[in-house]
Formats: sequence, C-alpha cells, structure tokens
Amino acid sequence: MSFSLPDFRRKWSCRGYMSTGAAMVTAALALSLVLAERAEARKYPAPWDIFGLGTPRPRAAVRHAKIPLPKPRPEEAPKASDEGAPEPEGKPSEDKPSADKPAEAAPPPEKQASACRLALTEEIAIAPSIPDIRGPGACGGEDLVRLEAIVLPDKRKVVVKPAAILRCNMASAVADWVRKDMVPLAASLGSTISDLDNFDSFECRGRNRVVGAMLSEHGKANALDVRAIKLANGQSIGLTDRTMSRDVRERVLHSVCARFSTVLGPGSDWYHEDHIHLDLAQRRNDYRICQWNVWDPLPQVAPLLPAERPEEAPPREVAAKPDGKEDADEGAAETPPAAADKPSAGGNKARSHKPATKKRR
Repeated sequence: MSFSLPDFRRKWSCRGYMSTGAAMVTAALALSLVLAERAEARKYPAPWDIFGLGTPRPRAAVRHAKIPLPKPRPEEAPKASDEGAPEPEGKPSEDKPSADKPAEAAPPPEKQASACRLALTEEIAIAPSIPDIRGPGACGGEDLVRLEAIVLPDKRKVVVKPAAILRCNMASAVADWVRKDMVPLAASLGSTISDLDNFDSFECRGRNRVVGAMLSEHGKANALDVRAIKLANGQSIGLTDRTMSRDVRERVLHSVCARFSTVLGPGSDWYHEDHIHLDLAQRRNDYRICQWNVWDPLPQVAPLLPAERPEEAPPREVAAKPDGKEDADEGAAETPPAAADKPSAGGNKARSHKPATKKRR
C-alpha cells in the first residue's frame, strides 16, 4: 500500500481544523509551563492542581533571628557572692527565722468569749476557761471552765474540793446558789461557808454508770454532785445526813429545786442515797425534776439491858394478889414445917410456900 501526502490531503479534507487544533494545544502547553514556573517562584500550587495531588513543594527554610549575647564581664569588676547583701548586725532578718529562735506556727484565731464567760468574773468565782473537750460519742462540750472557788459578797472564798469541770452556765448557777441561798443558811447557824464538797462533776459515762445507758449530764459537763457544805466553825451540813436538822435540809431542798432543772436525792433511786445530783438539762416545755425525800431523823436505839438499880433505892413492893389466892397462901404459911415435910396419904409431898422476893440489880 503506497501512502503519500497528496493522497492524504485528498482523503482528509479537514486539514485546516487539524492545524488549528494543533496550534491551540501547543499554545496551551506553553502557557501552562509559564504559569507553573511563576507559581513555583511564588510558592503557590499549579493552577490545575486544585486538589493538592501534585508533587509536594519544598517549604521555605526557616531563618532564625540572631540574639545578641551579653558582653563579657570586665576583669576589674568585683566578684559576685552567692549570698545576698549583708544585713545590719542589730536588725534580724524578717524573712528567715534566727538560729536561736525556732520558727513558730501561726497561732489559731482567738475564740470570741460568750456572754456567760464575760459575766462570770473573778468577783463572782475563780473559774478559768479551759479548752473544749471532744470525747468519745457526744462526751464533752464547749465554753468550759474549771470552778475552783466561789467568791462571796464579803470577798471570802468558798473552795470547791476538788475543782469541778463544768459548762459556764452550770458554774454560774452553782455560784449564784451558794452566794444567795447558802450564805444566809450558814448565817442562821452562826457561821459562814468555807468548803463545798464536790462528789463528781465531768465524767464521760452513761446514766448511773450503766453500760449502754443514755449519756449522763455529767458526760456533757452539765451536772454537779454535792455531798456536804462545810462551815468555818468546823460543822458540816450533810445534805443526806438524817442526824442533821430536818428544817435545814428542807431549806436546801427548796433552794436547789428553784434553781436547777434536775434534782435527785434520797428516794429517787438507789444511786443518790448519799449525795444530791444537780444539773441544767433542757427538756421539752421546760419540764423539771425534783426528787429528794427529806427523811425524818433516825430514832435513838434503846440500850440492850436496863441500868443497874442503885443500892440506896427503896425495896420494891410486892404486887397485891387476888383474895382467893391470898387465903390459900396464909393457910399454907400456918402449917408447921414438920407436917409439910412428911408425905401425905396419897404419897404426894406438900411443897413449902415462901414469900416472893425480888433481887436487886
């Protein structure tokens, strides 16, 4: 098969279109190359690489800024010491504690005093404050004092033996009771109060020391057990002593029941036969308990044997006998002793009758 250009031109009459298309393709390729070079120069992607699928371009090198270094220290400059500037000898450092005085912990903030604490001054009682007690369960309390003595209006002191640990309100109530009620009672007996016998105050325990019982007011430092009040003349007012005057004990009963919400003494239970329990327990509707039986004095025990009869006492007269027995005694007295000693016909011996006499004792 022979092929020649004239035949081709004769066979394909669209040679004009082909030459025009070839020129357009050539121009497009040239334009794309020029744009690609410019885009590379500007670090932009090629115009036809809209999805970023082309060859990744290298990133521009990061240029680090040069930081100027400090100038070397001149040789004639003084050497820098590790320690700070010396402080004056007479002035200690405020930041660092001195070697002689150790560092102290910051003191806790002071607790504001209660109204009771402000009112219970040294003119009323010697009762220094003590820290709050936090015992097991609900034992303990706040605003506690150690009641050491009660100051009377004439500046004399009633010593509490031993010192009682109480809440401030309870200590204040005890002081008012002694100052206003017991001082007049002691004056009526011709003396003054010197001591207050404290049987028990604060103790973390149940009621009546029964295991598992409800917490006693003693465990809350809200109770005081009083056994006696001692006077300056040596006399002791035993509150449960039955040899003490009943009137005195009743006066004490009325005074404590008017001031305290709970009063337990003899007759309340077997645990308060030898002392008086006082507390300020809070109950619903301000209910109060006053159980103290003031017993009568014990009767004096009679001696086992009567006293011996004195020698100078006159003889005791024989009691008169009935008329029938008196005649029989007279007849028996007239019988001679020989006949009385002989046996009778029936075999019975007659007994001699002697006048009844009583020995002296």
